[in-house]
Amino acid sequence: MEKNKFAVGCAAAGAMGLLLCGCSHFWAVGPDYKEPEINAADMPPPDAGYPTTNKTATGELEPAATNADPRMEITAASIRAWWTQFNDDVLTNLVEAAVSNNLSFLMAQERLVQARWALVGATAAFLPSVTMDGTYTRSGAHRFTSSRVATGKAYHGDLWNSGFDASWEIDLFGGTRRAHEAAGAALEASLCTVEDAWVSLTAEIASTYVQLRTVQERLNVARANLKLQSETYDILKSRLDSGIGDELAVNQAKYNVEQTRASLPNLHANEEQLMNAIAILSGKMPGALHGLLRPLPQRDWLIAPQRIASLPIDAIRRRPDVRVAERSLAAQSAAVGVATAQLFPKFYINGSIGLDSVEAGKFFRRDAFMGSIGPAFRWPIFQGGNLVAAMKAEESKLSEAAYKYELALQNAYGEARNAYSAYTQEYHRHQSLKGAVKAAQDAVNISQDLYKNGLADFNNVLDAQRSLLTLEEALTISRGKITTDLIALYKALGGGIAE
Repeated sequence: MEKNKFAVGCAAAGAMGLLLCGCSHFWAVGPDYKEPEINAADMPPPDAGYPTTNKTATGELEPAATNADPRMEITAASIRAWWTQFNDDVLTNLVEAAVSNNLSFLMAQERLVQARWALVGATAAFLPSVTMDGTYTRSGAHRFTSSRVATGKAYHGDLWNSGFDASWEIDLFGGTRRAHEAAGAALEASLCTVEDAWVSLTAEIASTYVQLRTVQERLNVARANLKLQSETYDILKSRLDSGIGDELAVNQAKYNVEQTRASLPNLHANEEQLMNAIAILSGKMPGALHGLLRPLPQRDWLIAPQRIASLPIDAIRRRPDVRVAERSLAAQSAAVGVATAQLFPKFYINGSIGLDSVEAGKFFRRDAFMGSIGPAFRWPIFQGGNLVAAMKAEESKLSEAAYKYELALQNAYGEARNAYSAYTQEYHRHQSLKGAVKAAQDAVNISQDLYKNGLADFNNVLDAQRSLLTLEEALTISRGKITTDLIALYKALGGGIAE
């Protein structure tokens, strides 16, 4: 009879639990998350156009006509693995090494693993918790102790006990489901963080690599000018030694040579710094990649000029860093539900089953069986306002997360516009510098001829040579900057995620 009563109790409690659990799937306290609607006017991108040799009334270079614009349109497909467009095996290998070995990127991946396990932990809250324990107790009392004095007999006894205890919370008000929802959103945010780290890493290593090649080209420019200036100095010095030269011109040529020579150490130091930075980004010890990064024959980094037809806000929403902010907002929305659920009662089904005997030999007999099952609830009636304060704090955090998401979207949109403006404007600067370098080269040749024929002062030669060095270096820097600006644009558009 007792067993039948126990079985009936189990069935009733189980049916109650299933009923409550089933009902809990339809409602949960706290806000139901919906991604905020942030609309932006369809503003054209800040495109300076591709420059031509034609000039406006103010003397600026005029952009090419629409039907004559040679630029290629940037698409989602073209930015997925954008570094391959440069056809540089060294750069491609560096990117692959970085995403495999970079320590910061590996740390981001570990944070993703942590978020996955946090979601597993949140899922476990839906299941019953079961514990097993066992005890053995040897107790005794002397016949003159207060508990035995009435009988006048001593007592010694054993107690063997073992069993399972189980508790299952019925998620009636959705607190557990909100916690699971928050953990899922946090996991998605961690995944987006890894993607953002990927985008940033590929852009950083490519940009650093281009800066290195630009510095190495600046060294070539300085060496070429140093050779030109040294030849001029040697000629003047030889004429002075022959008694027909100008000592002032010799000294002027000398400090011109030494000034150019003095620029080389800083460039070498910068080259070393960039090589070491690339090694660290690739997960290597500084110095390990110097052989791979040795100077290459001169090459032009300018790939086919590119443009974007429009800059819709929805494209910026897909950037990994923006999605991190959006998923964090979703997680915080669920956290409000978790805090709100603390104000409501919690319902449980508790049960235990085990064996209890005072004799070891009878421990596993049917008569030693014991068990219990039944519902329970817990409702925090008064907590001094603590639960309400916690809920209000989470609601304030939700508002903060919403502002943070909107700010992330604004910053990302501004970053994309700034990068595109810098990229297209640098082409105009590069076009002008090319013309300036050609004029400076002609000025050097003309000034040298005039000086040799006694028709001009040597200061003209010095000015022309210094201007040539300055302009050639500026042109080299501009050529590299166009590429780094393009890389920044790829990054701003969320490019670099491999599939």
